Amino acid sequence: MKIRFLLDENLSPKLKIAVLRLNPAIDILRVGDSDTPPLGTLDPELLNYLELSQRLLVTDNRKSMPGHLEVHWESGGHIWGLVWLRSSGTIRTWAESLFIMWEASEAEEWIDQVDWIPF
Repeated sequence: MKIRFLLDENLSPKLKIAVLRLNPAIDILRVGDSDTPPLGTLDPELLNYLELSQRLLVTDNRKSMPGHLEVHWESGGHIWGLVWLRSSGTIRTWAESLFIMWEASEAEEWIDQVDWIPF
C-alpha cells in the first residue's frame, strides 16, 4: 500500500501543493481539510486519527508530540509513521523528500517509525 500523508495544521498549505506538483496521485491531506480532523485538534486525538486512517504524519511539532507519541505507544497504540521537518529544509526539499518516500517505500514499512526530512 502506498503511503498516505497527513500534514500538521502548522505547516504551510504550500507544502501540499508542492508535493502534488511532483505527482498528483499522492494521497496527501492537511489537518482542517474535509474528512480530516478539524483545526485545533489535540495531539492525542490526532494520533488516534492517524492510526485509524492509516496516514503518516508530517509535522514540525517537536514540543508536545514526542510525549503524546510515547503515551500513545504505551497504551498499545500504533502509528503509520511520523516525520519531523528539519528547520534547515525548504518547502521544495521537504516536498522532494516526501515524494521519494512515496516512490521508494510502502506504508507498512513506516508503521511505528519516526524520522526526519530532509534525510
